[in-house]
Amino acid sequence: MRNMMKSGWGKMSMAFLGALIYALGINLFVVPLGLITGGMMGFCQLIRSAILMLLRMDSFSFDIAGLIFYALNIPLLLLAYRSLGKVFSRNTLIISTAYTVFLSIIPIPAKPLVDDMLTSCLLGGIIAGIGSGLVLTSGSCGGGLHILGLYLSKKGVRTTVGQFELFFNVALFILCGVMFDMQVLIYSVMNTIFHSMATDRSHRQSVTVQVLIFTKSDNPDLDRFIMDNLHRGITRWEGKGVYTGDATHILCVCMNKFEIGDLREALREIDPKAFFIVQEGVHVSSNFDRRLS
Repeated sequence: MRNMMKSGWGKMSMAFLGALIYALGINLFVVPLGLITGGMMGFCQLIRSAILMLLRMDSFSFDIAGLIFYALNIPLLLLAYRSLGKVFSRNTLIISTAYTVFLSIIPIPAKPLVDDMLTSCLLGGIIAGIGSGLVLTSGSCGGGLHILGLYLSKKGVRTTVGQFELFFNVALFILCGVMFDMQVLIYSVMNTIFHSMATDRSHRQSVTVQVLIFTKSDNPDLDRFIMDNLHRGITRWEGKGVYTGDATHILCVCMNKFEIGDLREALREIDPKAFFIVQEGVHVSSNFDRRLS
């Protein structure tokens, strides 16, 4: 996956794959149950349901929630252009279009593929969440709340994209509870929790980690790799093994979780005897580059 991510076409292919996986999870497992998915798409589904109620119709020939989603993305794309960069905005426009197309053309089953609602919620949430995570990992997003979540993450707010969506959904599901019965509300909430967890697991750029590298080598290649290839700063401490008494260099680096694979490969080549410890959940503020891709 890391080799794919170094190519522009590879990133875009991963983003399209993520959009397709997301649409499959939503249309095949969530929509047939009449559930709300949460996030901006869930808000669009509420609008679609309200329109159907007003027109006294059961459904349209295709799910118009995707088109509503696309329309509401326009002001958010302007925010992305100003705050998250031209390339990110261009990719987001392309992928949000892909979301709309896939959600519109993938047929919705007349009845649920899985009879058990809990199992269907679980499958739909995980599949759609993996798709969302792949899109974010490629350096793009499908629009909606992902733009706001990434914007806040870029500004240093201590929240992941999935957590931000979860907060927004509290208000969304209060409205859902007013429009639908309690069963729809409960299973919609469960589906959204599964979706958020899968998104955070798949989107590793949003997870900041602290890495402690222990090495006895004086080879400067490792320092150069971290600074020149990963573009991360290093704090070096000098330590000593209590049992052996040997001098040990301790390198402290903060990075996102997605970069660990590149560091691991570099260590295997430069210093196979070194080992490192990764600590998740650290809070880094001030001068730290929170990269989106």
